[in-house]
Amino acid sequence: MNSTITAFIESGVLELYVMGAASPQESLAVEQMAAAHPQIRHELDIISQAMERYAQAHAVKPRNVVKPLLMATIDYMERMQQGELPVSPPEITPNSRPQDYALWLNRQDMVLPHDADEIYAKIIGYTPAATTAIVWIKEAADQEVHHDEQERFLILEGTCDIIAGGNTYSLAAGDFFAVPLHTPHMFKVTSAVPCKAILQRLSVAS
Repeated sequence: MNSTITAFIESGVLELYVMGAASPQESLAVEQMAAAHPQIRHELDIISQAMERYAQAHAVKPRNVVKPLLMATIDYMERMQQGELPVSPPEITPNSRPQDYALWLNRQDMVLPHDADEIYAKIIGYTPAATTAIVWIKEAADQEVHHDEQERFLILEGTCDIIAGGNTYSLAAGDFFAVPLHTPHMFKVTSAVPCKAILQRLSVAS
């Protein structure tokens, strides 16, 4: 291998190219060198494979609540575009009752599909201060922690345990629970049927 090729490989520009961080001029230089020299093409393959292995080894699996809430947000936006008028659901408090949310619970589109994933959600109200949704959880929701919003639940059907701050709280239909800020918590279903609840996340002023 001649000194020019060696110097080019050792310059670090190949790594930048594979990561997509090379400048247009550097990218052009890499592509020209790769077209002219098999050693450069081979080195690019090695770097690409090494980075792929690193990414796979250090990949962080997203919490299982992320996808359903994202899909629920998309669904809510589409409903608004189709003419649904936004209505603010009442704030969940220890005195809240399922009938307080009858406007949404009685809707034909607010049901759990037979082919739904582990967690399914339908947003029923959104403002910058509060997001409210009906959620169904079949088995469990991964641990998470909130620092800028308070999470509240009103259980509608089924039973569950909420493990928060090392303590376990067993909940059934009609029960209210507010997750303390900065507290790791997870949700585990204890009934044979999915646990259905009103979920509300309230923004906390900084």
